Amino acid sequence: MGERLATWLTSRIGAAVILLATVALSTAVFLASPAQPAAGPTDGLPEGKQSTRVTELMARFPSGRADSAIVVFERAEATLTPADRQTLDAARETLSRQENVTAPPPVRVADDGRAALLVVPLAADLDDETRNATVDRIREVLRGDATALPDGLTAQVTGGAAFARDISAAFAGADVTLLIATAIVVAVLLLITYRSPFLWIVPLAVIGLGDQVTAQLLPWIGRLIAEPTDASIGGIVSVLVFGAGTDYALLLISRYREELRRTPDRRAALATAVRAAGPAVIGSAGTVILALLTLTTAVLTSNRTLGIAAAAGVGVALLFGLVVLPAALAFLPRGAFWPLVPAVGSADPGASGLWARIARLVGRRPVGVLVAAGVALAALSTGLLTTTIGLSQTEQFRTEVESVQAQQALARHFPAGSAQPVRVIVPAAAAEQAVTTAQRTAGVSAVGRPETSTDGTLALLAVQLTDESGTAGADRAVTALRDALATVDAAVGGQPAADLDQRDANARDNAVVAPLVLAVVLIVLIVLLRSLIGPLLLLLTVVISFAASLGAASLVFAALDIPALASNVPLLAFLFLVALGVDYNIFLVSRAREETAAHGDTRTGMLRALTATGGVITSAGVLLAAVFTVLGVLPVIVLTQLGIIVGVGVLLDTLLVRTLVVPAVAMLLGERFWWPSRPGTRPAAVNPPRDGHPADLLETRTPVNAAHP
Repeated sequence: MGERLATWLTSRIGAAVILLATVALSTAVFLASPAQPAAGPTDGLPEGKQSTRVTELMARFPSGRADSAIVVFERAEATLTPADRQTLDAARETLSRQENVTAPPPVRVADDGRAALLVVPLAADLDDETRNATVDRIREVLRGDATALPDGLTAQVTGGAAFARDISAAFAGADVTLLIATAIVVAVLLLITYRSPFLWIVPLAVIGLGDQVTAQLLPWIGRLIAEPTDASIGGIVSVLVFGAGTDYALLLISRYREELRRTPDRRAALATAVRAAGPAVIGSAGTVILALLTLTTAVLTSNRTLGIAAAAGVGVALLFGLVVLPAALAFLPRGAFWPLVPAVGSADPGASGLWARIARLVGRRPVGVLVAAGVALAALSTGLLTTTIGLSQTEQFRTEVESVQAQQALARHFPAGSAQPVRVIVPAAAAEQAVTTAQRTAGVSAVGRPETSTDGTLALLAVQLTDESGTAGADRAVTALRDALATVDAAVGGQPAADLDQRDANARDNAVVAPLVLAVVLIVLIVLLRSLIGPLLLLLTVVISFAASLGAASLVFAALDIPALASNVPLLAFLFLVALGVDYNIFLVSRAREETAAHGDTRTGMLRALTATGGVITSAGVLLAAVFTVLGVLPVIVLTQLGIIVGVGVLLDTLLVRTLVVPAVAMLLGERFWWPSRPGTRPAAVNPPRDGHPADLLETRTPVNAAHP
């Protein structure tokens, strides 16, 4: 069945049908793609947490879901002058007249007299676009002639609304920026890999179309799961589609090039390549998809959304890489490989190149190679000793933004938690008791007057902390508040509590999802390789590679003065590295099993596989690492960290683990690597080496009448 399907797919009629269907279906997807569903107030928050419950209950209060902007006035070198104070009052009056702004309370002057704070409440239930426009207008007013700040007095805007605005601005145009940067990186690396001025255009165009189809499918996914797929999810999915799709293209075209040296009929050669590379590509994509779907067990809705969206993206990449790309290649002549056109009967240039020499090294000294690689991985893993997890809100950006600068100015003169207070909801009858209890709680600087819900049953308290949201001090204060107010059935929410709950949810997801990922990958490897020993060892090498990658990346972050990892980065990095790292092991070991069955023993099979796949897998790894690093073009620390960790990890896995560690382990175990199956048990005889293959020079035992794969 597979042979007939591959033959039809690469035939003139089959290829034309596939390409026409692709154009038609892609056009339909573009035309029918809906708008993203509206963002809900609890999107991204963990289920069952107090902060999520508070967010749900806020609609029952007159202030509703109203946000606030915090204006921080500062005179850095002196106290505020009488003229400054008059300006502050005038600014308050001016801002109160702006659209979507409600009456601000009086200006609050710091105890040191060098700064003042003005809370600017926004109208309730503003959509994101209107809220962002209102923050922009506030900033324009403070910089305009209507305010006319005296020399030496600065005014900056922070608070929840301002942070949301700056995050939105960081992702403005992100889809275009990422697409252009990714396409350039992929184009350059494909041009280098194929060394052809024409061939690289086809896989880039096919995978690029697949990426755009995926982008149009994301709103459907958002509607299906009732949560929008935001710009960060879209960026990660786009990178994943380009990376995975290009990897599949590299593997297929590499095998196609091999077959063109053996077969005069290019369509027959392409059909053989599809049939030979198909199982490894499908197994690889299936592993990644199943690993990504383990995120559906997460309690963080953002993790679940990413898992489903990314799995769909890899599915599209598989379809375009293994179906659409062969159909496109079927219409290209051999000359598309110009100037290195593979001629029938020509020798494989890789048979005497770098990977042939590496294969000989591993074959002769597997123990020494394994020890050296192990030492290198252990050395890199020491970076884990300095790895810390958890960033404050002001540490989320890689570039200077006004909300962060204003928060830093606020913290110099006021309690750092003033910009984003904790929200406490209690039964109305217990409001006064809750105020007294909160005032006595360590880490609390002030408690506002209770606000009663519209039905009179609940009360809302605004509790200012001494420490900034996301810091250890704020976490301790939130925990202490929850403990102290447990007797009055209180729910403690707001940004500081949401930050704590998200970190706790990430810790829970780490403990649940990571083992599931390992279990899924192990099962897939067992099914693909029909072995137990090999899959267990391959999984172990990937875990070790992840530890070394995280350690190495931590050293990079320290050099870049990035203080810690974002709480959701370790899980996502683990997921991508384990799934994608196993990809390359699948490519290598699947070929090794094929070669072992053809040549009679694991030693010869693994060395031939390493020589045959070394160049293409290394190219794929370098390309994938570069594509993930493109995430760093966005000024958000989370994506920068994820891109660097995955980039470093893919390079380590490609250049060290898959190149040296896995072949060395297979050399030492021999036929036990495949236990309980025995792919290399056919009778062997001594034959002369063919094509100058390095594995033949090391081991000339090949089965009688075995055909070269």
